[in-house]
Amino acid sequence: MTQPHPNPTPPHAPHVPRVPRLLHDALLVAAEQDPSGEALVDPHERVDYETFLARALHVAQALQARGVRRGDRVALLAGNAASTVISLYGILLAGAVLVLLHPHTRPDKLRFTLRDCGARAVLTDPRGATLLSPLRSDLPDLHTVLTLTPPDATRSSLDAPLPGDAIALDDAASDAPSRANGSPIPLDLGALIYTSGSTGTPKGVMLTHQAMTFTQGSLTEYLRLDGDDRILSALPLAFDYGLYQAFMATHLGGTLILEPSFGFPAHLVDRMREENATVLPGVPTSFASLLSLHRSAPFTLPTVRRLTNTAAHLPDAHVTRLHEVFPSALIYRMYGLTECKRVAYLEPELALSKANSVGKAIPGTETFVLDENGHPTPPGTPGILHVRGPHVMLGYWNRPEETARMLVPGLHPGERMLNTQDVFTTDEDGYLYFVGRTDDIIKRGGEKIAPREVENALHAIPGVREAAVVGIPDPLLGEAVRAYLTLDGNADLTPRTIKRHLTASLEPDRIPRDVIIVDDLPRTDTGKVRKRDLRDAARHDTTPEPVTPPTRPSAAVPPMGGKDA
Repeated sequence: MTQPHPNPTPPHAPHVPRVPRLLHDALLVAAEQDPSGEALVDPHERVDYETFLARALHVAQALQARGVRRGDRVALLAGNAASTVISLYGILLAGAVLVLLHPHTRPDKLRFTLRDCGARAVLTDPRGATLLSPLRSDLPDLHTVLTLTPPDATRSSLDAPLPGDAIALDDAASDAPSRANGSPIPLDLGALIYTSGSTGTPKGVMLTHQAMTFTQGSLTEYLRLDGDDRILSALPLAFDYGLYQAFMATHLGGTLILEPSFGFPAHLVDRMREENATVLPGVPTSFASLLSLHRSAPFTLPTVRRLTNTAAHLPDAHVTRLHEVFPSALIYRMYGLTECKRVAYLEPELALSKANSVGKAIPGTETFVLDENGHPTPPGTPGILHVRGPHVMLGYWNRPEETARMLVPGLHPGERMLNTQDVFTTDEDGYLYFVGRTDDIIKRGGEKIAPREVENALHAIPGVREAAVVGIPDPLLGEAVRAYLTLDGNADLTPRTIKRHLTASLEPDRIPRDVIIVDDLPRTDTGKVRKRDLRDAARHDTTPEPVTPPTRPSAAVPPMGGKDA
């Protein structure tokens, strides 16, 4: 049983709501219920819930003192650290709209995003402040750049001077932020989450407090999480998959353990052991790295009881091998898109009976697979997936035409539902199967080929680490199938032997015309394979330059034995 904390709640602390309605309400509740509970852990500090709230209130007050008002957009340009999570809750407590940006965003994209959303303020670290300095003249709405300085214990680790206005995150606040201009209500915007989608142009997905609060509750429900869970996340907080790890942990009153990236899998294994992590979210690329490490030096992590995967399909072969590494874990395959965060999940117990399915709609929502006339498709017939639920976005910021393409008339008068633009089928039980993105489907001689079908067959070949399949121009057939592969270090495979393997599992028209083995695949900052680069490279008959998220060096990691300590 939790003991009373020695420091009583300050007399002017914010009111703790009985029913959490706003995103930051979860922090108020957690800090009241278990102030000494461990909330945030990063490589430099550990933060309890009382300190978490006090620092977040300090950020909120600092923003309001500099003119930030309810509804203003405030950008957060920082990496995976406790200070970043504290700051994002500070933005919400100030009544502002959160715009979270990856710390390695290119200057041109950063300028575009800040201009597009009309950001009034930016919270960042010293590196980000330096990056922003030459852009200020092109950002007429931006009146404040606030540099975060970490607690005293880590200030010596900064390798850049503090430019401009600064706020120390080891200071605390005892008063609630001002509500002179009104407090947000659940229908107000909580965040703009920028996504490039298939066009490459960043679009701000508008999400209300109500939508995001609903979503964090639905996610924790189907993942069967509770306040004892310790979520280790190396996903970028600027990626909504990473951001929701922070929201879920705070919603539960649990612990979020932050790591900068998946760049050093052996280091992550040690961190999971040291911190007794119980939940590991990832993408297929990160799980492939862990499996490659396991093949060279077998290990197990029995404390982890949940693995979650999204962003791309997790091959069946990977699921089987992951059970060797995480013997206690339930493995969740999921599907979603930023416009509603999450669409569907597959109960782990159905992994074998519903192989390749992404499951059914998350709690509190509905999905439909519709044909071009808006009619439900029969089982096995492809159609476009549509989504109903409180989690669906309001639309794209300043993009009415693109909003109208994605939000279409729903089942009831005045309702809009999300057209995902993704092709799915269902089975007789209503389970969903991803076929491909509308612009990914390969049209070969009148046949439509789903890249995922070919990728599944490639991943089943021993020695294939990752596979990405795209359509490339063909003068006779319109498009041909091309596969790009990375291999395990000891794999003895050639394009010829790979094609020979595929003849047993694929129809002839689905066997790639070209099989290209590369050292790595081009990636986005979130670790997803950038297929657009592969298609562009094919048009010029070049091998794409792999682009991976920046990582930081980690401390040396001793060799691991075959058993867990």
